Amino acid sequence: MSEENLPGDARAEHADALPEYAERVLDVTEMIPPGRVMTYGDVAEWLEEGGPRQVGRVMALYGGAVPWWRVVRADGVLLPGHELRALARYRAEGTPLKEASRAAEGHLPRLDMRRARWDGAERAKGHT
Repeated sequence: MSEENLPGDARAEHADALPEYAERVLDVTEMIPPGRVMTYGDVAEWLEEGGPRQVGRVMALYGGAVPWWRVVRADGVLLPGHELRALARYRAEGTPLKEASRAAEGHLPRLDMRRARWDGAERAKGHT
């Protein structure tokens, strides 16, 4: 996948510059409170641009410097390849989890999306 899949002006940016869309995604990610999460689709909806795949691509390319573990899959499954790092963060922040069943692969919990999901309500309080 290439940056061609990023919306709007993100494709036109120079390779060494952070695309404007990526900056916006990372800004939203930094606003998510500890112990809460947003889905990739939630972030795109909040920005009113792009979709879950575009947000996921931004997080994969540029998300290492922000609280990446707070942008998640809608089903609450922990990010493959980063499960243990994310799980440590969730536990430290008190993010609601659902314990894994004995049949679950790796016996890893999932996020309790009903309780952990953040709706971006802070947007009205100075974040535009």
